[in-house]
Amino acid sequence: MRRLLVLLVLWLPLPAWAFCFQEAGQRYGLDPLLLQAIAIQESNLRPQAVNYNRDDKGRITSTDYGVMQINTGNAEQLISLGLIQRPEDLLRDACFNVQSGAWVLARHLRVCGNTWRCLGTYNAGFNPSPKQEARRLHYAQLIRALYDRLKARRGPAPPAALALR
Repeated sequence: MRRLLVLLVLWLPLPAWAFCFQEAGQRYGLDPLLLQAIAIQESNLRPQAVNYNRDDKGRITSTDYGVMQINTGNAEQLISLGLIQRPEDLLRDACFNVQSGAWVLARHLRVCGNTWRCLGTYNAGFNPSPKQEARRLHYAQLIRALYDRLKARRGPAPPAALALR
């Protein structure tokens, strides 16, 4: 079912705010198609998506918000920068959410490099455990598959966009 939904999303035009991916990509030197692939994986492009992350005992450890599923840890940084007042504000403006996701990804890539493995930290963080490494690699594979489909459909990335290795 999820695969059918992803295929449908890939063939339908993006919502009117699709230009947000272009703007965010340009601002942070990222390929807008890569940001779209992340948004498809994270939320199926749903601006109001909310996900609760739980530990092994089922307790909520954090929450993810919006199109790019911005985690509460990153939301707290946005609050400290004065960009939002509370994490739920990330649900109000899909373009701001995309900008926030691009900001998170760009920060991660500065830490560990422009690689697909590093892209996996967007979802699984930097914890060096074997379990988290497997999650990073799996996530990167999912994003790369979506990205490759988007790229085949929409053409090459703009020359200034970051290329992952």
